[in-house]
Amino acid sequence: MKGKRIITSLLSLSLLICLLSGCKTSDLESDESNLPVITLGSDNYPPYNYLNEDGNPTGIDVDLATEAFKRLGYRVEVVYIDWEKNKELLESGKIDCIMACFSMEGRLNDYKWAGPYISSRQVIAVNKDSDIYALDDLKGKNVAVQSTTKPEDILLNGNYDVGNLISLNHRELIFTFLQKGYVDAIGAHEESIIQYMKDYNANFRILEEPLMKVGIGVAFSKNDKRDLCEKLDKTLKEMRKDGTSKKIIGKYLSDPEKYLEVDDFAY
Repeated sequence: MKGKRIITSLLSLSLLICLLSGCKTSDLESDESNLPVITLGSDNYPPYNYLNEDGNPTGIDVDLATEAFKRLGYRVEVVYIDWEKNKELLESGKIDCIMACFSMEGRLNDYKWAGPYISSRQVIAVNKDSDIYALDDLKGKNVAVQSTTKPEDILLNGNYDVGNLISLNHRELIFTFLQKGYVDAIGAHEESIIQYMKDYNANFRILEEPLMKVGIGVAFSKNDKRDLCEKLDKTLKEMRKDGTSKKIIGKYLSDPEKYLEVDDFAY
């Protein structure tokens, strides 16, 4: 009972302070639930977007989007989508934007973009004991990628003579294929590979030479007549300048400053 009395006293004190300052008791509760909703389309892609232990979306993109849209007067609702249908869902209006560690490179004319807000490397990973040490060593090898991603595009249309390129619908499968020895290598964002190794104690080796360095952005439909894209772009830049982005990224990745080196991208 003593503990309850202390809690009640603290609550009473808070109410008294509130009344003396002229606020209403309802002001003690967050009014974020009354804000208009922005539906953010994404897929499960740690450390950018994934479900925490309580089953709630979390990650770099979730935290950045929540803060940025809050500054703009919105609240974010994360919707997990079929990644292969992301553009279709965006054009139909079922989602407002795509924010899912989404590379801008090669897609500039497909969407309206806010960003880049993060710099990332598309890389190749192999098992620790692999004889693959350079991109040229991929010749004749089997490589797995997530379908419709930038590594798939690079390996299909680049100068790398891989044996078989295996495109899988779900990101998690590419790691399973590599661990089981079904493929010789995988292509993905460096951060996602690092996160998987951390989460599952996997023993992969990332090649030093990247496939590509890319800028990560937020995609809106080209037919979107709102000025949200432009406002979000400005807000994300402000968050980089005021240290908010660095603080958020630092919760998930070491050396967060290197991921904010986006000014060299000519987008």
